[in-house]
Amino acid sequence: MKNRETLLDREKSTNSLLTILIVLASISGFITYFVEGHGEWQQWAWLLHAVVAVALTVQFVPYLFVHLQRTLAFRRWSLVSSGSVTVGAIFVLVATGSVLVYVGQTEQQSWLLQYHVYGAFAFVSLILLHIVLHATTLTKKRRQVLPRTYASVESGLGKQIVVVILITVCVVALLGFSTKALRTPYSTDPIVADYEKPYGEHPFRPSQTETWHNQFVDYRQIGNSNDCSGCHSEITKEWRSSIHRHAASDKTYVTNVSLLAKNRGVAATRYCEGCHSPVALLSGQLSEGGDHGGIEGTLAFDEGVGCMGCHGIKRATHLNGVASYEFEAAQDYLFSGTDNDGLTSLRNFLIRLRPDQHKNDLARPVLSSPKLCATCHAQFMDKDMNNWGWVKMQDEYAAWLDSPYSQQHDKTFSNQDLVRCQDCHMPLVDGSDPSANEQGQYRSHRFLGANTVVPLITGDKEQLKLTKEFLQKNKMRINIEEPRRKDATQTLMSLDESIRTDTQTPYYVYLGEQVEIKVIVSNIGVGHNFPGGTLDINEAWVAITVMDASSQVVYQSGQIQEDNTVDPDALFYRSLPIDKAGNHVWKHDLFNRVGEAYKNFVAAGQSDILSYKFQVPEWAKGPLTITATLKYRKLNERYARWALQELYQPIPIIDVAKNSLALPVKIRSEVEKLK
Repeated sequence: MKNRETLLDREKSTNSLLTILIVLASISGFITYFVEGHGEWQQWAWLLHAVVAVALTVQFVPYLFVHLQRTLAFRRWSLVSSGSVTVGAIFVLVATGSVLVYVGQTEQQSWLLQYHVYGAFAFVSLILLHIVLHATTLTKKRRQVLPRTYASVESGLGKQIVVVILITVCVVALLGFSTKALRTPYSTDPIVADYEKPYGEHPFRPSQTETWHNQFVDYRQIGNSNDCSGCHSEITKEWRSSIHRHAASDKTYVTNVSLLAKNRGVAATRYCEGCHSPVALLSGQLSEGGDHGGIEGTLAFDEGVGCMGCHGIKRATHLNGVASYEFEAAQDYLFSGTDNDGLTSLRNFLIRLRPDQHKNDLARPVLSSPKLCATCHAQFMDKDMNNWGWVKMQDEYAAWLDSPYSQQHDKTFSNQDLVRCQDCHMPLVDGSDPSANEQGQYRSHRFLGANTVVPLITGDKEQLKLTKEFLQKNKMRINIEEPRRKDATQTLMSLDESIRTDTQTPYYVYLGEQVEIKVIVSNIGVGHNFPGGTLDINEAWVAITVMDASSQVVYQSGQIQEDNTVDPDALFYRSLPIDKAGNHVWKHDLFNRVGEAYKNFVAAGQSDILSYKFQVPEWAKGPLTITATLKYRKLNERYARWALQELYQPIPIIDVAKNSLALPVKIRSEVEKLK
């Protein structure tokens, strides 16, 4: 009995604090879950709930242990039952709350918050029920003793709770007001004081970019990709290897944008920077006296197309490209933009604890639509830039729309499933990112494509390896058509009955004969034209080699020459843009471009038939081995040497597809020669 009274005293010593903590946790939890909004005071309420919940857990666990010790011998089964269920609710509440505090709300565990809320309601309801049952099941003698037993606990407790709640409300309100008042406001003015507008009143023209408030954007609202690494470390690592990350620092871009600035002024670089360096464009750097994204050491140079470069896009304003998007900054969490590691960690904690606003701002519907890609992977030039007129250039979005994969074309019968840009260039990969789905997969942010130059120059072996593998995923095929003969020789030899239905004629060639070989290049898996992108500086071609049995070359086309250029007589897939005088615009100086003298590609779901003719020499030993290879090099040699300058090194040549055919060789008999 004495031991039980000691345990009761230990319980009584913590009852007031526990009650206050339960009330505070309940109120702050109610605000956190039910009160909509993203104000400063609300975020402080979320923090309060987390802190109080941890304190309550720390206080409640030893209390529960003492309480169970004291009541294990009780025979009031209604109390035992309700108490046992309450303990179960407590464990659910503590377990789910601990994960929410230490891990946060992830996509993979989106159910966790709901279970935590259910556990909270169950706990409050059950503990009230437990108290009621305790009071109603007491004996008459115990009811008389109960008021005296708990007098010290109940005396003034209600007043204490009210006082604590009022103080807490005042502190939260004060913290919310102070945080808002002390925050450095975002600038909506351009960084360059005397900002030029040579292309009309719109501040971003000739770029097609818009902003949600029709003003400039503070660089802190867009140039903050490193902040994302605190929670999205895997994705940030992938992005740092991506072409998006190097969109402004790519040496070829630096050379070209510097050429444009030199010839047309810094303001003209807005045409490029909306896609290559949105930080420079939106913050108002692109005017005389400012730095374009190709200037080393600037934030725009380091950022390229950062996280907000895509996740800040609210909608596509049109589908003609040249940065045709509307940018809208995300709403801040507490301590956003700070350089203090501790406060940054606290901000990340808040995002993990309550990511709703974060997801609303950074996971907008346009991100899953190919229209997002159209904003920059489509391009046109108008009179403002080329002093000539409107000229259409690359347009991967229109090519995709015209493909079997968009389900918006009469060719859709050949592909029953919708395949978006994101499905190929951002495939699902395994990982532990908070955005990972129930299968533990998230969208890769390497943005693999056909650029082998950037990872080559930066020394990123992993990105280069993955890019090569991406190019060789059997999405392009090359086939050599068997040159079946119409003049096959006859024989009196009896035929096997099993081959009488074979209607194909044999294929072979004679020594000294001129042969025509047809090669078929098919685009069976690329969602747009092959090659895509900058068709004027990309280099794709077919290399064909015919060798006899002694490895002597009979015929070649498309081979690499001593100066590392491709045989000029090869069959290329490329474009040759021209200026007003009809000269080849080979430096990718698009502001001089008015049209094209030549353009060739293989559209999605289509094939191209190439024809090669050669003479079979009398010395050839059969069979002839014909090898046809579809080759790709990101930059042609002439442009690469000019644009890469001191960083030049030979660009990798990728065998995208390959095929061989053994062709029998015969000696024409004298009788056949007389025919």
